[in-house]
Amino acid sequence: MISRIDLRGSAPAPGSPEAGVDRDLLPRAELDVEAALEKVRPICEDVHHRGTAALIDYAHRFDGVTLDRIRVPAEAITRALEELDPAVRAALEESIRRARIVHREQRRTDKTVQVVPGGTVTERWVPVQRVGLYVPGGRSVYPSSVIMNVVPAQEAGVGSMAVSSPPQADFGGLPHPTILAACALLGVDEVYAAGGAQAVAMFAYGTEECRPVNMVTGPGNIWVAAAKRLLKGRIGIDAEAGPTEIAILADATADPVHVAADLISQAEHDPLAASVLVTDSEDLANAVEKELETQVAMTRHVEDRIVPALGGRQSGIVLVDSVDHGLAVVDAYGAEHLEIQTADAAAVAARVQNAGAIFVGPYAPVSLGDYAAGSNHVLPTGGCACHSSGLSVQSFLRGIHVVDYTREALAEVAGHVVTLAEAEDLPAHGAAVKARFDWKVPDGK
Repeated sequence: MISRIDLRGSAPAPGSPEAGVDRDLLPRAELDVEAALEKVRPICEDVHHRGTAALIDYAHRFDGVTLDRIRVPAEAITRALEELDPAVRAALEESIRRARIVHREQRRTDKTVQVVPGGTVTERWVPVQRVGLYVPGGRSVYPSSVIMNVVPAQEAGVGSMAVSSPPQADFGGLPHPTILAACALLGVDEVYAAGGAQAVAMFAYGTEECRPVNMVTGPGNIWVAAAKRLLKGRIGIDAEAGPTEIAILADATADPVHVAADLISQAEHDPLAASVLVTDSEDLANAVEKELETQVAMTRHVEDRIVPALGGRQSGIVLVDSVDHGLAVVDAYGAEHLEIQTADAAAVAARVQNAGAIFVGPYAPVSLGDYAAGSNHVLPTGGCACHSSGLSVQSFLRGIHVVDYTREALAEVAGHVVTLAEAEDLPAHGAAVKARFDWKVPDGK
């Protein structure tokens, strides 16, 4: 059901945590965004030129629905909340409450630094003016992704936001009602029934119904990722999210029942989902394999998602020499979600360098972070955690430097500015300073 990779005997030398880890040996899904670019390019151009008409055509072609408009009527959003299961509403409200607690504390404050008397630089944090928030809606419904996108944008102070999610044939061409209900709970009334690359193009170029945005965030499939790459520059993006992934670093103290359950929980997302166990215990590896057989037989989505995900090249059990070796492996892997199920898990977790989010110990499964930890579940995939962060309030803020110098403060450094301008053969730069002193610059300054 799941393959093994034996890296024992290849631990890197002390002092070089991941230098000796060959990343090409680690499990990883194949995701050719470059190839997808050429397929999404004509779709995006079509939306650019034909607007809503193109979106209606793609809804019929890709989603099997007939629409006369893309924007979801306000009464449909209200009705979705009114008809929502009370237990689901309570769970969504608690998820929103916890997410706000965490994200509210992320808001940066303006900082003014006095460089010299009369000379200050202030970093002012300004929210993006308008954002498009994409919520997937293919094999599963993700109202939790509405929360993870909207809450940080709201806490950042974004003034205008729109949500888009694929139209569903089972719901009259509207996005899933639970997604609409989540929007209602968050006070978002601008929602569109559009999915895939065409939704990203709608946000980037605008249509008769939807004003263009400055930034697009949210997870999606390869077509969404390709459209983000294609249109990056016209719009800001959070990341090119690929198939979801979990890595678990575990030793002999880990409970194989927990480990197997967590691997399966990620595999049920998608056939390309990655489930990776890194362990120095062969006994644990054997026990987890047995548990996988038992637990998979008792769940749903087995043949279409879980079995191909666990059996794919992107998943596996990686045997290592020690927990230290395992740390080097998971740092080289850079997992979207990383669980630490070892003795003294908190100390081990503190040594991790590359992960989208870290889940510490036996009672912090990834599914907690997906819904109700207060953390954000829109995270870097495909090893991008070595250079990128998950979605946060900071994703929706721009730092603007405000430079305020008096005449005396400029005079004090004018000579250095002129010297550096001349060194770079940009004499007009220096002249712009000289002009403020009647072309006279104090000697020695």
